[in-house]
Amino acid sequence: MPFTRIAVRAGKPATYRKALMQGVHRALMDVFKVPEDDQFMIVTEHDGDNFLFGRHYLGIERSDDLVMIQIAVNNTRGQDQKKALFAQIADNLAQDPGVRREDVFVNLVDVARENWSFGNATDTQNNTV
Repeated sequence: MPFTRIAVRAGKPATYRKALMQGVHRALMDVFKVPEDDQFMIVTEHDGDNFLFGRHYLGIERSDDLVMIQIAVNNTRGQDQKKALFAQIADNLAQDPGVRREDVFVNLVDVARENWSFGNATDTQNNTV
């Protein structure tokens, strides 16, 4: 069960924010084989004073359209699968809603299975995603 946080600058329309969530989720389904209804996502909007980033860090030119994505997932994927996810997210978001690949920042947080609760759940051993 991935848990996804997406942070953007304030002012984007609802259709843009929805496309971000859909693009990330499609990548999770394609690469990590997450079920279609396994969607737990939050989009937060921030004004410029609360949205700080390195515009030129590592030689990548970022704009005010930067999208910061953090995904907590079970610690069961290898480096190749993670790289494939990063690439698929960037491709999906470039296609819709049109985010430049340079403006897609992704951070995966590997979480042990026993650190999840799904609501009304006491046994997390059935968690396979």
